Amino acid sequence: MATTVHEPPKIGPVRGAKTARGNGGWNLVPADGDLRVGERGSPPPASVGVWVGMAAITMSFAAFTSALIVREGASSDWQHFSLPSILYINTVLLLISSFTLELGRRSVARVMSRSQDQAKAPPLWFYVTLALGVLFVAGQYVAWLKLKSEGLYLATNPSSSFFYVLTAAHALHVCGGLGGLVRVIRKLRRSDLRRSTLDATSYYWHFMDVLWLYLLMLLWSKM
Repeated sequence: MATTVHEPPKIGPVRGAKTARGNGGWNLVPADGDLRVGERGSPPPASVGVWVGMAAITMSFAAFTSALIVREGASSDWQHFSLPSILYINTVLLLISSFTLELGRRSVARVMSRSQDQAKAPPLWFYVTLALGVLFVAGQYVAWLKLKSEGLYLATNPSSSFFYVLTAAHALHVCGGLGGLVRVIRKLRRSDLRRSTLDATSYYWHFMDVLWLYLLMLLWSKM
């Protein structure tokens, strides 16, 4: 029986595309040279990064919550204590900071939507949010000093240990949000701020607000 051998198909450049040699391979470039066509359907890197970060933070605090519940139920040395009253003041400060940040975000977004030019200077609301965030972290430190004055340290009791760990972990993430807000202000001054960066920073800050409300309710019911 005769066997027919077919030649393998030849692979060549795609019509309507320009080829460029570089880094040991061929890169296909649209004929009009516009690389933005393939990027329009992909989400901004800032938004992807902040959502991945919030998911990781949520999983971490879910693990902390599970460990707290198991530790409380499996031991007889769990000591209940009253939460420092400054925590409630800190809660109000953080809630107000979310409100002021949203005012600033909408102010900048309004300017961006009207024209290609950005605001010449960061809105006052951003500085107010930054100050409120610093006051919140300082208030958390005052709460730790209050517990120390009552003889409750990190290793005094499982309940006090969880209090310090949860509040300190949240305060560190708030500091990360403060860093993001400072970055937004600097980019606004240089007229180099992207809308996605502004929105991602706002989402993260509001997430810190919601997370703190959850932690406060958890600490109030377990401590």
